[in-house]
Amino acid sequence: MDFEYKGKTVEILEGDITRIAADAVVNAANEGLRGGGGVDGAIHRAGGPAIMAECRRIGRCPTGQAVITTGGDLPAAYVIPTVGPVWRGGARGEEDLLRSAYEKSLALAVERGLRTIAFPSISTGVYGYPIEQASRVAIGAVLDHLAGETSLEKVIFVLFGAADYAVYEEAMRQAIASRA
Repeated sequence: MDFEYKGKTVEILEGDITRIAADAVVNAANEGLRGGGGVDGAIHRAGGPAIMAECRRIGRCPTGQAVITTGGDLPAAYVIPTVGPVWRGGARGEEDLLRSAYEKSLALAVERGLRTIAFPSISTGVYGYPIEQASRVAIGAVLDHLAGETSLEKVIFVLFGAADYAVYEEAMRQAIASRA
């Protein structure tokens, strides 16, 4: 489903982020940029060894930060690995770190002059961040970004499964209504 906001498009879809033909796809990575399960493993498998080679060169990425690599064999030109927080109950700065992961990813896309970027739901898999809360943080960060000067014309949230899609769609409807 597409939403218009400040002359830009936010698309929410259920699917496989490794098949998205955006300028960049964001990878929910770990601090060591070593690859892993979930979205991270899928991106490395589909993108081939060039992504891991660049991750090894970069070395590390602290929680709440982002780096950029080639897209390898993916349809996207770039991968933006970012590290979201592990959920520990919400009183240890998780919201600020999650918001920063989105903001830093968006900033890297703008530095490259990119027009489209695709995000998974960062930290809601094995890191345990409750998706209802994470979706509000993610959408808030994206809408705040799109309200300012940006090269981005379209942001895509790619969700794995109908339940996650429904959560993001509702969070997006609420966010748009509250900003009207």
